[in-house]
Amino acid sequence: MIEMTLAEVADVVGGTAHGDAVVTGGAFLDTRTPEPGGLFVALAGDRVDGHDFAAAAGEAGAVAVLGSRPTDLPTVVVGDVTLALGLLARHVVDRLPDVVVLAMTGSQGKTGTKDYLAHLLAESGPTVATRGNFNNELGVPLTVLRATSETRFLVVEMGARGVGHIARLCEIAPPHVAAVLNVGTAHIGEFGSREAIAEAKGEIVEALAGDGTAVLNADDDLVRAMAARTSAGVTTFGLDGADVAVSEVTTDEIGRQSFELVHRGSGATVHLAQVGAFQWRNAAAAAAMALAVGLDLDTVADALGDAEPASRWRMEVGERADGLVVLNDSYNANPESVRAALDTLAGIGARTGRRTVAVLGEMLELGDGARAAHHDVGAYAAEVGVDVLVTVGPAADPIREGHDAARSGGVSIPTAGRDAAVDWLRHNVSAADVVLVKASRGAALELIAEELLPPEDEGSRTR
Repeated sequence: MIEMTLAEVADVVGGTAHGDAVVTGGAFLDTRTPEPGGLFVALAGDRVDGHDFAAAAGEAGAVAVLGSRPTDLPTVVVGDVTLALGLLARHVVDRLPDVVVLAMTGSQGKTGTKDYLAHLLAESGPTVATRGNFNNELGVPLTVLRATSETRFLVVEMGARGVGHIARLCEIAPPHVAAVLNVGTAHIGEFGSREAIAEAKGEIVEALAGDGTAVLNADDDLVRAMAARTSAGVTTFGLDGADVAVSEVTTDEIGRQSFELVHRGSGATVHLAQVGAFQWRNAAAAAAMALAVGLDLDTVADALGDAEPASRWRMEVGERADGLVVLNDSYNANPESVRAALDTLAGIGARTGRRTVAVLGEMLELGDGARAAHHDVGAYAAEVGVDVLVTVGPAADPIREGHDAARSGGVSIPTAGRDAAVDWLRHNVSAADVVLVKASRGAALELIAEELLPPEDEGSRTR
């Protein structure tokens, strides 16, 4: 964060300063992840009041607090802490006129694309990017406030749970380049339809100035149509025919992809180190955004090949000492991402001869169509030839029902919960298997993957 006195912070956010301090670090919400010299953001929730942790934040390195009442540390007191945090972040962006803001949204692939893009841009200058999936009205300003006068690129992931959310995030961090990756069914329970999701996602390109660049998925009809919603220039990414085009995709035995990347008549070969049937699309989106700010094609292609996973539990590949392979994709799930993960699992099985085991839990926030969506995912597991389907908890029963109704040659194993699933896996998987673990974040299935991969074995994440 740029250096600011507490009085300056109070003036920016319309608050009252109690005490004096000079803030030199970023802002943070959790005393377990402090920002030395930074600003502790104290939120008063129904169960936990952040103000009670002000002293602990000070011990962790905070010099001041942004809150709704005075604390033991110097504090800026405001009526709405979340609103004030956004105002402070916008002030920092405006004070850093040389920073290029690159923002992205989409139903799937935001974090993977963000990680690729941050890796690409770091080749050209100091880069700050969203950590994890801090992509809401708190996460976006926290990302912005990590920027300093040295920062050249600011990479911001933006999520939405309703119309108007992304527009507000763009007021905090106005983008110079904005990408829409896809419109799927994640959060369809809140929106009601893909068209409503598209309405919300498209706000990111509406926020662009005329000299900005909208980066759109050419292979998604709802995204492609967003070109009409912006006055900025438009660059598309996708398969043959896109401005940044991918062709000749091949996959090695463990699921790492290679492809040709073509832009303005020039081509370069990309060999990805990360696993997943969807990785080429994430990489192409990141490439299109990097090319939009002036990186050259060869630099982009080489850097994509060097990119290692930067966020946990997203198609992490672990190999146990006895040879068992575990694909830990447990960070989140929706119907599209589960199908992509099943494609990856089935592909590994076909190329290596390993038995495939899919451990699937509940997909959240799917609304009235949740049961049908789970049923369809189970049917897809049967369609792609997964050998064993293990469902975790009663909420995942429709996945098993869909699988069994498809009458495949595979078998399904219902389990009551994580402990029962771990117990079955311990007694029934071996070195000859590859196991996929996937569900929505609330299911916490990373605990299953961790049980299958003891700490001494976790070092081998890619083979």
